[in-house]
Amino acid sequence: EKLWRMVESDQFRSIWWSEGGKCVAINEELFKEEVLGRGGPLRVFATQSMKSFLRQMNLYGFTKTQRDFQRSASLPEFLAEEAAASAHSQILYYYNPSFNREHPQLLEKCKRRVGIKWRAPDAPEVDDRHPSRSPGG
Repeated sequence: EKLWRMVESDQFRSIWWSEGGKCVAINEELFKEEVLGRGGPLRVFATQSMKSFLRQMNLYGFTKTQRDFQRSASLPEFLAEEAAASAHSQILYYYNPSFNREHPQLLEKCKRRVGIKWRAPDAPEVDDRHPSRSPGG
């Protein structure tokens, strides 16, 4: 929801809808400064690291996509992409089927995936009560 409000807001120049409202475009350098660089009561996210922010995007089901240089349909999108390209900044594009400008009701499907404790696929279960009876030892 926080990301949705940012993309919909005129307050941020570093993030906008792309591909007709199906992708989120992020001007990486400007985003680091404009969003992640905020502190105190103006802070937007708990992290100041781009790597951590992108990890969170992945946990919410966003996937990085390549830009297929077809021109955007809307003038604001076109202008934002042109300005970003002319500044030689890296633009990142992220897609999530439940994050679409035309279908805000899908936003409730954007849930953070819960991590599962890692265990080797073939690792045997260990019986802590009887260490001598656990497999292998």
